[in-house]
Amino acid sequence: MASDRERVLRRAGRFQERARQAVYAYRFADARTALRSALAALDTVDHTGDADLVTMRVRVLVSLAYSDAEGAGKGLDALDAAERLLPQIPAGPRRRELQGLVEQQRGFLLIRAGRGDEGMRLLDSAVHHLETVLELGVGDPDVLAGLHINRSLVFIERADTAGAVAELRRSVDLAERYDLNLVGIKARHNIGYIAYMSGDLPTALRDFERAARECLAHAPSLVPVVRLDQARALLAAGLPQDAARHLEDALPLLRKQRAGQDAAEVEVTLAASALLDDRVRDARRWARSAERRFIRRGNQRWAAVAALAGLRAETAGALSAGRVPGSLPAVAVKLAEELRGLGLVDETALALMLAVRLELRRGDREAARSLLAQVPRPRPTTPVDHRMLLRLCRAELAVADGNRRRALAEARSGLTELGTARDRMGGLDLVCGTAVHGRQLGELAVRLTLRGRPRALYDWLERTRAQVYRYEPLPEIDDPRIAQTAAELRRSRREAQLARLSGRPVAPLEKQTAALEREVVRLGWYASPWGRPRPVAPLDAVAAALGSTALVEYASSGGDLVAVVVADGVTRLVRLGSMAEAAEWAARLYNDLNALAPDVLPPPIAAVVRDCAVRSAGRLDELLVRPLLPVIGDRDLVVVPTGELYAVQWGSLPSLVGRPVVVAPSATAWHTAATSPGAPSDRVLLARGPNLTGRVTEGVSLRGIYPDAIDLDDEHATVAEVLSALDGAALAHVAAHGEHESTNALFSQLELADGPLFAYEVARLPRPPRQVVLAACELALSYVRPGDEALGYAGALLAAGVPTVIAATSRVGDEAAATAMVDYHQRLRAGHPPARALAEAVAVDPYRRPFVCLGSG
Repeated sequence: MASDRERVLRRAGRFQERARQAVYAYRFADARTALRSALAALDTVDHTGDADLVTMRVRVLVSLAYSDAEGAGKGLDALDAAERLLPQIPAGPRRRELQGLVEQQRGFLLIRAGRGDEGMRLLDSAVHHLETVLELGVGDPDVLAGLHINRSLVFIERADTAGAVAELRRSVDLAERYDLNLVGIKARHNIGYIAYMSGDLPTALRDFERAARECLAHAPSLVPVVRLDQARALLAAGLPQDAARHLEDALPLLRKQRAGQDAAEVEVTLAASALLDDRVRDARRWARSAERRFIRRGNQRWAAVAALAGLRAETAGALSAGRVPGSLPAVAVKLAEELRGLGLVDETALALMLAVRLELRRGDREAARSLLAQVPRPRPTTPVDHRMLLRLCRAELAVADGNRRRALAEARSGLTELGTARDRMGGLDLVCGTAVHGRQLGELAVRLTLRGRPRALYDWLERTRAQVYRYEPLPEIDDPRIAQTAAELRRSRREAQLARLSGRPVAPLEKQTAALEREVVRLGWYASPWGRPRPVAPLDAVAAALGSTALVEYASSGGDLVAVVVADGVTRLVRLGSMAEAAEWAARLYNDLNALAPDVLPPPIAAVVRDCAVRSAGRLDELLVRPLLPVIGDRDLVVVPTGELYAVQWGSLPSLVGRPVVVAPSATAWHTAATSPGAPSDRVLLARGPNLTGRVTEGVSLRGIYPDAIDLDDEHATVAEVLSALDGAALAHVAAHGEHESTNALFSQLELADGPLFAYEVARLPRPPRQVVLAACELALSYVRPGDEALGYAGALLAAGVPTVIAATSRVGDEAAATAMVDYHQRLRAGHPPARALAEAVAVDPYRRPFVCLGSG
């Protein structure tokens, strides 16, 4: 009988250890199977009065409770059974340890069920028991380290970030003292989550990435959970597409692991991502799916959170359509009451704010006012998008009350608060993406000021657009990991290109390239701050710097297009018509110029396409420029586009042919570039990439214009050599094919002898060149994010401190580019400013020389 008892203990122990490893790997179904097998083995012998058998059964039941944590009822049943067994164990360290195990697991289940205070009392008692027996050499330090992680959850719920971090530090200390890799990974991951809650997104993303690497090395099954939290941080940074990629990677893995709680949380986050990306239908679908899953699991707390995600989608759809169902505000209020009962403070506030906006749209100001008074005050951990929504509710109520001044004050305070959050961001993508959270608040302010003074409209336009260009780039920060990964990415892309040319398979290389690109992007999010913030340029300072030049700043509101014009110190507002029509003709002109670009286009086809381009340019001229002529006369121009107008080739519009035009992302960006000090040297760089046609004679001609220039051609035009020569140059002319990356501007690229030169690398030069000429391809193009945050290769250079960039807005033939550039540099060398030199060069053939002067001229 004794041998049977020992055999059962060993067998049950093996099943329990197998379950434990499965739980750490989030394979809950495998854990439950192993634990039930352990109980079945224990059932084959009588455990009455046998302390070892009872101890094993208690441990198995506690583990089973954890693996059933997503169904709190089942878990609590297992703990009740375990607690009934404790009196069979003699008083002493062993019973005390088991009591601590039962209490800590019961506390954990109660916390997940929303009973945080009750759960915390049990966890306090469990800590006391487990610390006491651990000092006596009894118990598992792994359990105590995990207990501190669970305690941190309660502090997180209470918005006590200091308390939560203290608990997690204790867990990390135990993990390091006892070599507990997996617990240490979880604790460090949760420290990153607290940084995310506190708004320190670069730190959060860095901690999450470290946790992901540790998981890949020690526990690959945990990677999807890390990706989920990375996605949450990216949403807070206004990057819904990046967040969605993380979530779409995580979801199938979690479903395969049958980790239903985490998989449903991914769906809630996918709903938030879709909503931030203006995909209301997808948001509604994900939210409903998540709510059904939580309801099936009996998780009332998370079911309410999922219902809130669905309400956000319903509200967005109703407000966009302008039709609010009469029942929807009541649904929002009822959900707010449910969320309040569950102790979810920020979520309660959000539901009430949605109800406020719905009531305002229905015209019930008093109901909205009453609901707004019930919104809890923001806490230190309240997300920035919730704070912006509260400001928006207050502003919209003020508008409904006819109090324009109060509405603008709320908008001003909100955008100032958003600016503070932006200043904490790391990489350029995070700085740029944050603007999405202030989009509606900024639009409201612009809409209100359209009825006021033009100077006020200028001020609000500068507050709400192109904020990324307001930062003074920091000196180069050496980050060897980014440099190394970027070099690997360059090699991978080069190898893929060579394989493609030789007809060899490229799929594995393309997969490797995609992985390396994602890695560099992630590193860039938290490597270093992008720059130091600068204030908006005052209108009087801009007007003084303009001199005889005129500023035209376009804006749209409610589908209407307007222009703020500053000329001779006077500011005027000119209403232009439909933004949609202007955007349509801008797209037509862009397509026409692309079609006209090839050097070898047959003359009859070229003539037809040119006629289309002439018609498109003429119509755009009628919409955008001619109404301004009484104000701007024949002055040189600084143009600040909006939205789709960033793609316009201004030098092809009839009223602007031959006129110097500088395109800038904002008046502040232009003023910064125009008043920046000149380059410390007169060094000129001429660089030419591979695969340009043999008919191009640009290189020879430019060497005659700049006989003392650094000349990098053929195999000499490597990334390292070009970057070295760019640093501190007065003028850099780069003739190379390029590729505009619409979803990630920093990975737009120029093709050099040994592979691509990424915008990211040029943007980190410690001494940006005074002027960069990009002589081929459409590298003036920008991907325009909310807030008119326009970024592309040229935009990244401007943001990095290059005052002037010459680039094309559409495709350009090699021969057309070469002849245009020779004309340009001859005029530049003769002493013409960049904008005037370019205007005269483009005027020779405005439809096949689609170059613009960006920044300052």
